[in-house]
Amino acid sequence: VDEQKMAEQVEKAFQKQDAVFIGAKKSTRKSGIARYYRNIGLGFKTPKEAIEGTYVDKKCPFTGDVSIRGRILRGTVQSTKMKRTIIVRRDYLHYITKYNRYEKRHKNIAAHCSPAFAAKEGDSVIIGE
Repeated sequence: VDEQKMAEQVEKAFQKQDAVFIGAKKSTRKSGIARYYRNIGLGFKTPKEAIEGTYVDKKCPFTGDVSIRGRILRGTVQSTKMKRTIIVRRDYLHYITKYNRYEKRHKNIAAHCSPAFAAKEGDSVIIGE
């Protein structure tokens, strides 16, 4: 296995994809190392970075073992200070019956951000439960 084509190992435990056997004698793939990725459905295309990249992320919906289920939420990125985690702000209106008006409210949601995406503060994002 070529050292430069494997995922960059920065964790204490060896990072590898569960669906790929890395001890093969010879590779059948052109780029050298096999990579597991999938189509998650719901109208989302698999990013090129997920197919051709070298990162290993078990919580990535494209290369890991999590599935997107439940609600699909939309918001803006507030913070990207954590490793592979972003804070998404969701703004909504709450109706006040007494005054017959709406007030602005918001919720902050922590979401996992796969290395396939480069989210910056202020970006509009779609997240799945």
